[in-house]
Amino acid sequence: MAPAEVRIIGGQWKRSKLPVAHKPGLRPTPDRVRETLFNWLGQDLSGWRVLDAFAGSGALGFEAASRGADEVLLLERDAELARSLNASKARLKAETLRVESTDALAWMARSAPARFELVLLDPPFDAGLFEPALRAAAPLVVPGGYLYVESPEPLTPAAELGLQAHRSGKAGAVHYALFRREG
Repeated sequence: MAPAEVRIIGGQWKRSKLPVAHKPGLRPTPDRVRETLFNWLGQDLSGWRVLDAFAGSGALGFEAASRGADEVLLLERDAELARSLNASKARLKAETLRVESTDALAWMARSAPARFELVLLDPPFDAGLFEPALRAAAPLVVPGGYLYVESPEPLTPAAELGLQAHRSGKAGAVHYALFRREG
């Protein structure tokens, strides 16, 4: 079976396709949800540093890079997916995008705090990573920055994480929410 694909919906690589491997738990963010997210954030992310912590197909991270983010870091544990992300990066000549083949939770745990204007979290739904991912990601967001999460159920981060609900929605079985870091 040939791999599926997703399209980048805005910015300099609008309509470019990204391959989507057939892997258990890999669920690229639907076009409609990405469009909503970037309508909330604004179409121009110039000056932003973005972390896509469970990159998968890379749809969210490439979308941010396409819209002008200065730095986009994609973390992906699966070596085959990381190779695919690097191939897409090379094809699009995405100079501001970097791919690291690593465990996202471990990477976030050792990262410097207040480093990103936007952190994107879309971990595998059946892996039980939502609470640990929120706890690891929240300190990485600059004051006034954003944390985006996709999950099978609505999420409300613990108050001590310093995140305020900003916007949320639901598409099919996916709940998505954008939180803003206090500051």
